[in-house]
Amino acid sequence: MSNAFTAYLIFLGPLVVVLGFVIASMLQRRGAGVVEPGFFERNGAGLATFLILAVGFWALVMIVLPQLYLIDYSFHPKLPPSQRGGPRDIYTLANYRYFLFGSPNDTSQWNATHLNAFWITILVSMIITIANFAICYPLAYYMAQVARPKIVARLMLLLVVPYFINEILRAFAFLVMFGTGGLINDILVGLGLIHERIDFIGVDVALYAGLTYAYVLIMMFPLYNAIESLDRNQVEAARDLGAPWWHIHWFVVLPHAKPGVASGATLVFMLCAGALAAPLILGGPKTLWFTPIVYDRFFQAFNWPQGAAYALMLLAACMAFVLIVMRLFKVSLSEIAR
Repeated sequence: MSNAFTAYLIFLGPLVVVLGFVIASMLQRRGAGVVEPGFFERNGAGLATFLILAVGFWALVMIVLPQLYLIDYSFHPKLPPSQRGGPRDIYTLANYRYFLFGSPNDTSQWNATHLNAFWITILVSMIITIANFAICYPLAYYMAQVARPKIVARLMLLLVVPYFINEILRAFAFLVMFGTGGLINDILVGLGLIHERIDFIGVDVALYAGLTYAYVLIMMFPLYNAIESLDRNQVEAARDLGAPWWHIHWFVVLPHAKPGVASGATLVFMLCAGALAAPLILGGPKTLWFTPIVYDRFFQAFNWPQGAAYALMLLAACMAFVLIVMRLFKVSLSEIAR
């Protein structure tokens, strides 16, 4: 916060953001013809005031202000603390040029290492999101529409219990399983399927498997909640009319579950793209993942402005993915949050 412009940005920016969300919400309700009791009428004056202040304070202090400060920090050069706010502390695009070209001044060649890591992270996160959907959708449908309540409770327990273990410990467990001397190689060699042990860590199989497993529940619960609210009579009616199974899922179940699919997809993608522990533990010597590079900018190179610029590039990609998902599934932000 080196000048008056930064101060206005930090303190007035959140008010503009909140006002924008309020106006968008009012326009959306008016366009949909929604007539509902007001927030204060539904909750009472005391509780409504407390909720507004609590949520507003949380959003302002924990989300909006840090992000605005990160934006401001990304446009400053790396300087010692004694020179911050001085004549050398100016706004610059050098950190973003470094991300693109590997140099704040020379733009003759691309920063291939960081750019490849960025795009691989985005692409693999999309693939893992699709894989999680393919794994979770059949199970979510079975639990929501087919299984008896006792079986649903047992399956939920089996899904949740492994996540009692810390994420880092789960990553080390995958490291042991997929290592050259690990359980999977022992089984494959014992069955005679391979003669030489496979370096699953070096080819990133362990990393992708670990990331897929880490966020299964994040996809599972939104899907289950969305499919569970589907009236079973609609599925039975489609069967009575002779619809094949794929027709039922494509035209009956999935359109109803679109908010759950969109919610699970956005959460899994953002968590996967921002994962740090799994890439550091399960990544091989040639693994390209963007979040360790961001971590390196902050805590190895001690270049916080450059790290802020890298973090904002990843944030922009995640926001673009959310907008694409909303457009693709034709759902609003309120439906995803529901």
